[in-house]
Amino acid sequence: MNVSDVSERNEYLKAHEMALREKKELEAKGLTPYPSVLEEVFPGVSAMNPIELSVMEIPAERIIGIRSADRRDSLSASFLPLHGPDTEFAAKWINLCREHLSDTGIRDPIDCYEYLGDFYVSEGNKRVSVLRWFGAVKIAARVRRVLPVSLGDPVYREFLDFFRDARTYDIRFRRSGDYARLISAMGKRQGEEWEDADRKLLTSVFTRFRKAFYELREDGEDIIPEEALLLFLKIHGFKELSIMEQDDIKKVLSTVWKDVKASSEPEAIRVSTLPKDEKKSALSKLISGTPRHLDVAFICQQDEERSTWTKGHVEGAGYLLDAMKDQVSVSIYRGADDDKKAEELIGKAVREGAEVIFTTTPLLLSPTLRASVRYPGIRFFNCSACQPLSSIRSYYCRTYEGKFITGLIAGALAENDMIGYIASYPIMGVPASINAFALGARMTNPRARIYLEWSCTETDCVKKLREKGIRVISNRDIPVPDTAYLYDSYYGTFILDEEGKPAPAASPVWVWGKLYENMLKSILSGNEDRKDVPVNYWWGMDSGAIDVAVSGIVPEGTGTLASVMADKLKKGEFSIFRERMISQDGDVISDGSKPLQSLEILRMDRLLDSIEGRIPAYDEIFPMSKALVRELGIHRDEILPEQEA
Repeated sequence: MNVSDVSERNEYLKAHEMALREKKELEAKGLTPYPSVLEEVFPGVSAMNPIELSVMEIPAERIIGIRSADRRDSLSASFLPLHGPDTEFAAKWINLCREHLSDTGIRDPIDCYEYLGDFYVSEGNKRVSVLRWFGAVKIAARVRRVLPVSLGDPVYREFLDFFRDARTYDIRFRRSGDYARLISAMGKRQGEEWEDADRKLLTSVFTRFRKAFYELREDGEDIIPEEALLLFLKIHGFKELSIMEQDDIKKVLSTVWKDVKASSEPEAIRVSTLPKDEKKSALSKLISGTPRHLDVAFICQQDEERSTWTKGHVEGAGYLLDAMKDQVSVSIYRGADDDKKAEELIGKAVREGAEVIFTTTPLLLSPTLRASVRYPGIRFFNCSACQPLSSIRSYYCRTYEGKFITGLIAGALAENDMIGYIASYPIMGVPASINAFALGARMTNPRARIYLEWSCTETDCVKKLREKGIRVISNRDIPVPDTAYLYDSYYGTFILDEEGKPAPAASPVWVWGKLYENMLKSILSGNEDRKDVPVNYWWGMDSGAIDVAVSGIVPEGTGTLASVMADKLKKGEFSIFRERMISQDGDVISDGSKPLQSLEILRMDRLLDSIEGRIPAYDEIFPMSKALVRELGIHRDEILPEQEA
């Protein structure tokens, strides 16, 4: 026996020893110690006509089983050899080992079946065993695809479309919509056939990315490199990633690893619904490095002359400066109308000393994420909701509380039991506001029906509602704490006279300054939330971030009831969504046994049975509204991305 034979036999002995260890560990856990069997996973496979695919390279880790149960006990679950070293099986394994280590290597492809993205070997088990033992990432295979009886899994349906164009098994997502997002990030369109160069480039890029990813992932972390890749591409585009070395990829990944973990676990979002009021001692502040003064920057799209949204935040910054003039300095940067300009303004703010940066619209989330990587020492906040990121905190207001109060008033004013509601966008929190308004109306008028229209669609909402005989209508909220807006055009809830002129009744009021004051006080007091978890600040009437303005046309009794209920919300003595609620299609949204939790309210996407109307589809809304809906929409994960520039 020559030295080579000894070496190959030693490889078998090591692989065999590991196989026995794996078998023992799996049995101790009550798991099968052998590869899966396709005929057991899909008993009807023999009756199916498989789709013949060409010979291709398949991911070795996705080979999880064998076609039939014959000789299944020859291999452990990960295809390590279980037979003793003096068996015929061992001799053949050793010969294949010798072939693999030769100049030619193992050339013959295996035969396998693909079912739901996994592979089951029909011929070539020992080749798989040898190649995987030596760390092969890809294995050449003749693939036959077996389709399930029903293509009920949307992710697998999306994979089939992806494979039709890309002809690669390298990428495997778990979430619906992710294949489309990858295609978009690569600058392609769905249905566009890939060139060989595109396929090879993705394979090369993902191989480097995957290696960097697994060098960072710890045991037990339920994260896959594909999902991390999509987050990475929000920071660096595909072209930039394609020229990055593995070490550079790893460096960037390490800086956003908490975000990678958070984005793979969206249920881990912690919603902060009330400012913390506990105080730390001066000594503890000193020890923890709590700042005594903060330089704060606000990054705004447009300016307050063109945008009432921007005006609300600018006035909020002014309120903040008045309330905390000895503790904060404030700078405002306007005109972040696109990602490039936003990044320039953020960079300018950092150079000018900003320590806390608020980007004041959901459309600035992507440049804010990129900036958080570039400037890790800066605290970043983005005005949005339900974002699974830990390096950026998101913040928004619980407007549904104010809508409940105005709904209560509208119910009392609606003499014909008909109330109009003009919603803004189908985004997080808006269905909750519509439903809360309906619940408020039902409190004072059990017969009330809410007629829903959307300002983001091609509809003259007020005209359409008026033609139905509706006189009481709820429209957009007052964007700033200035009740003069209540008498300006169609803000808040109003009553139309015979000529169609509005008489104001009430409106929720956004008090951004109070929200900013509370957030900065939490930093200065040392009560800031942990930095390794995704926190969404969602503050309402109990924090002063939302209020309700009521006009003199509201009857005294109704006004008193509205004031009492508003006071209960401010004191936390009343929960709006703690009653039995039935959706339009008759399903039970809540049985009333307990209040809905914050994430349930934020993600609410069904309307109550007292509402006439529906949530518009993405293609029904104005083009100018689509960017916001894509970022914050209640069904954002179902929106197919457009081709990236």
